[in-house]
Formats: sequence, C-alpha cells, structure tokens
Amino acid sequence: MSVQATARITAVPDGRGATALPVLESSGPLALRRTRSPLAPYARVTVVGAMTAPLGGDRLAIAADIGDGARLTVDAAAATVALPGAAQDAGPATYDVRLTVGEGAELRWLPEQLVSAYGSELRMTTRAELAASARLVLREEQILGRHGETTGTLTTRLTVRRAGRPLLDQQLAYGPGAPGGWDGGAVLGGHRAVGQLLVVDPDFEEACPEPRLLSPTAALTRLAGPAVLVTAVAADARLLRGVLDEALRVLTARD
Repeated sequence: MSVQATARITAVPDGRGATALPVLESSGPLALRRTRSPLAPYARVTVVGAMTAPLGGDRLAIAADIGDGARLTVDAAAATVALPGAAQDAGPATYDVRLTVGEGAELRWLPEQLVSAYGSELRMTTRAELAASARLVLREEQILGRHGETTGTLTTRLTVRRAGRPLLDQQLAYGPGAPGGWDGGAVLGGHRAVGQLLVVDPDFEEACPEPRLLSPTAALTRLAGPAVLVTAVAADARLLRGVLDEALRVLTARD
C-alpha cells in the first residue's frame, strides 16, 4: 500500500535574535526533530526516517517556509533510499520539496544522500522561491545503486526563482528509461555519485566567485544572478561529500 505524506516547517524570528519554529509537523515516514545547531543563530531541524520510504507509488513532500529574517538549517539523520514497491503496478514514487525564503532570511538545505536502489523509480522535484535579499545553500547528492548493484530510475528537477524571476531550472535523469548517454563519458563517465551545491547570496552582486575547476570532476559555475552552482561526480559518496564540503566551506567563509 502506497503512502502519502507531507511534512511542514515554518521558521520565524523569535524577537531575541534567534529563530522559532511555530510549525514542525511530521507526517508518515518524514519525522521532523528540532536538534541542537552548531551554527548560531540558526535553528536546526533534522529529518528522521520513521519507516522505509520512498517505495514505488509513494507520494512524499516537505514544505518549508522561512519567514523574513529567520535562519534555519535542515539536515537529515541518514540517507534516503528509493526502493521498488511490493506491487508491480505501483508506479513511480514522488518526492516533492517546496522551499520559501523571505527577505533577509537564510536557509541551509543539507539533506543526506539519495540512493537509487536497483528496480526503484523515483521522481524528485525541488522548488525554491527566494526573496531578493534571501540567502540559500542547497546541496543535492545522488548515489546510483547500492554496493554491487546497478541504479534504479531517477529523475530530479531543481527550480529556483529569486524576486519572482527564474534563477535556475534543470532536470537530470539516470537509469533505465533515461535519455541515452546518461552513463557515458560526457555525463557520468563511469562514476556512481553525482551532486551539486547551490549558493545564492546577495553579496555575490558585488563580488561573485570566478568560474573554475575544483577537481578533475567538479566545477564551479556562475549563474545569472548572485549565485553559483558547483557540480561534481565521484566514484563514491565519501569522495563526493569531500568535494562539496570544501566548496561549501570556501563559499560561506563569512560564517
């Protein structure tokens, strides 16, 4: 039996220089926990998997509304593993993330890896609406297959709008049924881990990092706005995280 669940987060300033969480609503396999933040004055929410998901046919969603002036980090306790459903005709699972970040607000969206297990089919969409003075750090990591197995079918789409205008809109697809060439030398080149780090910062209006290679398989690119996108592939999750963590450290050094 498929699961439908939507978890919700609302963050607002508490009037004392910190951030309150008036809405922290768990649902189904998406359990939300307020955890201690090592980065003041951010509040922190950790997503804990309360059951195995997503399976074929599941419909999962998380909505986060970061009010004007609030600061929030959202991370996860463990990787998310997309698995095939028990029913042959369950269809693909979906996982929708909706982020809204207000004026002067900051969101660090840093989930753990998404693992596409053999036989699974997942369609994931992430949409972010940012105010003109909002800051966003968003990391995505996909691991194509568990150890010793080939990947499932995975389609992801990331759409970001800033001050009502498009900033980034991209779609990636891997596995059976994906457009040809996804595993070729021009795309993955035999690598099993792929990720990206998006940093949107109004300070980049004045001084934006220069485009450059960060490693033989990672690059930093400027976007048409105060934002940069780091894209990387690697042999495994550990190597991928190392590249993205170093990029995050450099790009957010003001913190």
